[in-house]
Amino acid sequence: MKVIVTVVEKITSEAHIDIPDGLNKSAIKQHIVDRYNTGVMQTEMNIFQVDFESISARIVPENFFTKSV
Repeated sequence: MKVIVTVVEKITSEAHIDIPDGLNKSAIKQHIVDRYNTGVMQTEMNIFQVDFESISARIVPENFFTKSV
């Protein structure tokens, strides 16, 4: 018997970054969004917490994973 198991988790990542002094709230938000969008922040992200959301299983036919010609 073949079973496809799907696990859904919510992953919370955290990054500690330096932001220039003197920025207002809007400029701080834009600075963070810009760093995230350019991918710079991705290398600084660490998994902080993983929350289990759900798990499900689906039984599939034995030949489901084989390629037929």
